[in-house]
Amino acid sequence: MQSSESSQPVQIKLANPRGFCAGVDRAIKIVEMAIEKWGAPVYVRHEIVHNRFVVDGLRERGAVFVKELSDIPAEYRDRPVVFSAHGVPKSVPADAETREMFYLDATCPLVSKVHVECERRHEEGRHIILIGHAGHPEVIGTMGQLPAGAISLVETVEDAEAFQRPGDQPLAYATQTTLSVDDTAEILSVLKARFPELPDPHKEDICYATTNRQEAVKRLGEGSDLVLVVGSANSSNSARLVEVALRAGARDARLVDDASAIDWRWFDAVQTVGVTAGASAPEKLITDLVDAISARFDTTVIEDDGVREAVTFKLPRALVD
Repeated sequence: MQSSESSQPVQIKLANPRGFCAGVDRAIKIVEMAIEKWGAPVYVRHEIVHNRFVVDGLRERGAVFVKELSDIPAEYRDRPVVFSAHGVPKSVPADAETREMFYLDATCPLVSKVHVECERRHEEGRHIILIGHAGHPEVIGTMGQLPAGAISLVETVEDAEAFQRPGDQPLAYATQTTLSVDDTAEILSVLKARFPELPDPHKEDICYATTNRQEAVKRLGEGSDLVLVVGSANSSNSARLVEVALRAGARDARLVDDASAIDWRWFDAVQTVGVTAGASAPEKLITDLVDAISARFDTTVIEDDGVREAVTFKLPRALVD
């Protein structure tokens, strides 16, 4: 496409897969369908997914985002409440029931799988090591499935080296679903060297969508001068894609909310730009970004022949009955 501003040739390589995963798609549909079925407002505890564009769009349709259930005014406590895709501590639905609130749980089923695994290992008498990022809603939700002290958080290789077993308690581990596959492997290698008896979860905790998007961005990074990852700064899986791209060989990699966040100086001497998106970023943002690049440069667009995802998750029965 001939640019109106520059004849600099730029090849755009689109990652595949990219953008929405099944868990994010399900969570957004839950909010949309709740608004359609019961009208506005529908309250959502925390951001339904970590993407400003998605959250703003749902807000325009009638979703009201709150930090805690106590933030919902008393006169609106008969309205539906949706829990975010990241999962919540057990205390949250218990609080909703105490307040006699009707709630819909949009927790990604793959996060729920981690919760179930942690509970099962706890019932076996094991202490859980959770590999994840402190303060992330998913980590808060997972740690909140068990009594205080039943889970120890490990964020880094250094944490893994410093971790001390509580007494003689047997151990198990779980991971946040949106971590860097390579970083997690390094942490696990340290833990398993120290505690060879550590059992693996029944299924890998890092979700298929995170793994697939990281593999796709590795292919981009190998041959790109610049990789642009569409996603919000508080999106763990999006931030990991930037790190993976740089590790794979990209000269530069940036996380951008949307096309308006591009600093065009990044394109100095760039011949190939890789474009991908975190699992909570809609395709429209990717299309707009490609269009913005094409408006400035003489571009050709190539789409990677990556994994084609066909995963879907069931919606809550209250929405489909």
